[in-house]
Amino acid sequence: MAKIFALTEASSIALHSMVIIAKSKETLNVVKISEVIGSSKHHVAKVLQRLVKDDLLDSFRGPFGGFILKKEPKSITLLEVYESIEGRIEIATCPVDKKICPFKKCIIDNIGNQMTIDFRDYLKNQTLDLYM
Repeated sequence: MAKIFALTEASSIALHSMVIIAKSKETLNVVKISEVIGSSKHHVAKVLQRLVKDDLLDSFRGPFGGFILKKEPKSITLLEVYESIEGRIEIATCPVDKKICPFKKCIIDNIGNQMTIDFRDYLKNQTLDLYM
């Protein structure tokens, strides 16, 4: 079955990991997180390092190392997490990225733009604390 909407594995890992870390009272390492979300520890590590680079997480090395949130859960939006991994959400003028359109009216009437706006607004209004 075709999907109109799907997250990349990386953005799914980022969103789910951030909620798991927010819920935890202790630092969580890559192995624990990858077991909970069912993803490769290598992919989880790569995604989490990106979130560290973008100041959403702190990381600690060593036997008791792991990850913790850098800010309070109520101040981290899902949009920040998503855009850390995927880049800034842009509103495209054409859903199929054509430079020149042979039609006077868009066949799908720019519904993709509205879906993108709605998705961005949803993520912007959701904070990690809402999922704890």
